[in-house]
Amino acid sequence: MFANTGHPSASWYAATANPFPTLPSLQQDARADVCVVGAGYTGLGAALELATRGVSVTVLEAAQVGSGGSGRNGGQVHVGQRNDQAWLEKTVGRDDALALWRMSQAARAHLLGLIASHQIACDFTPGMIHARHRKGGEAEDAAHIAFMAERYGYDQLALIGEDALADELGTGVYHGGTVDRGGGHLHPLNLALGLARAAMAAGAVIHERSRATAWRREGGSIVVETEKGRVICDQLILTGDGYLDDLVGGTARARVMPINNFVLATEPLGERAEAIIRSNAAVADSRFVINYFRKSPDGRLIFGGGENYSPGFPRDLKGFVRRHMLKVYPQLTDVKVTHAWGGTLGITVHRAPFVRQLAPGVRIAAGYSGQGVMLAPYFGKLLAEAALGDGEGVALLSRLPTPSFPGGRLLRWPLTVAGLSWYALRDRI
Repeated sequence: MFANTGHPSASWYAATANPFPTLPSLQQDARADVCVVGAGYTGLGAALELATRGVSVTVLEAAQVGSGGSGRNGGQVHVGQRNDQAWLEKTVGRDDALALWRMSQAARAHLLGLIASHQIACDFTPGMIHARHRKGGEAEDAAHIAFMAERYGYDQLALIGEDALADELGTGVYHGGTVDRGGGHLHPLNLALGLARAAMAAGAVIHERSRATAWRREGGSIVVETEKGRVICDQLILTGDGYLDDLVGGTARARVMPINNFVLATEPLGERAEAIIRSNAAVADSRFVINYFRKSPDGRLIFGGGENYSPGFPRDLKGFVRRHMLKVYPQLTDVKVTHAWGGTLGITVHRAPFVRQLAPGVRIAAGYSGQGVMLAPYFGKLLAEAALGDGEGVALLSRLPTPSFPGGRLLRWPLTVAGLSWYALRDRI
């Protein structure tokens, strides 16, 4: 099982988190209109929406608020759904693809609106660069930019050539790419803590160290079990992404697989930071196992690279990620790595999110496949709306294909790991 025991002690995010109180665990039975399992972006987005509408909501968090993927990720805000619009048009048709694009734009506006209206200090910074790690591909990038402008009216994309990108990033390992002025980056844990404060201010109750172990129907209610108490509710929302386990049943487990990804933070780079990512955008490259990086407000390099597919993390986590960083920035060989941590995220076969009604009154969102910073708070809002009777958004997302991983119960894991490892190997060829 991929377990979350709390904020990683070696996380730069945890070291620089805004003050947040320790919340009590559930010690007795409680009654709520809606129970939310998981205090990450999705669960907190749902709780905030419900509480704002006057609905009684209780959130059960197995560890600490934001201590799962929401507080450990690269902090990158990517525009759009996880799959590009051309793929979506081929897969779900033009009408649904257009609706999904509008949803993603609403999600971006929602995220920025939450940050502004609740005064969440999470260092949002605009700008996203997608860098090509292999030669060629400029024509495809140009065609994508034209496609998005002409078909979706999105005019925030621009090409950047190899020389200009090298000057921008401070490294010559990439071969051009695109700039997305609509993207950006932020402090992911502080975003989660800010959402939690807003939800509690609106009336939501959050219990930390209260792992939900099972749920069942009992009469006309849903009963959610924890070690020391139960929540009796009318509606249940399951979040937690890669940390979800037997609580979600076989349908979800077959479609959402947890993997681990890893991040480091260097010491402040001083004057050297001025030559690295001059525009202060976030950067993600085109590898299957992507490298993603950005600068912190105090001039550190926050660099994510490498992943594994088993519950454990590499023993030398700093060294593991540092090797990836030095392939991009060999000039930083003398720079000290002060923090390194890992986190778990859920992926699906096609990288489309798994958003469904699992049973009457029970809904789930998982499998963001790396796109959760922007989408998850809004998907929480959509789950809340569905709990209140407006299921249009959830219905649209449920039409995205999320097939089971191949191999069945016994072979699913080794077959999937073999496939992912092959694609990771191609990055090095």
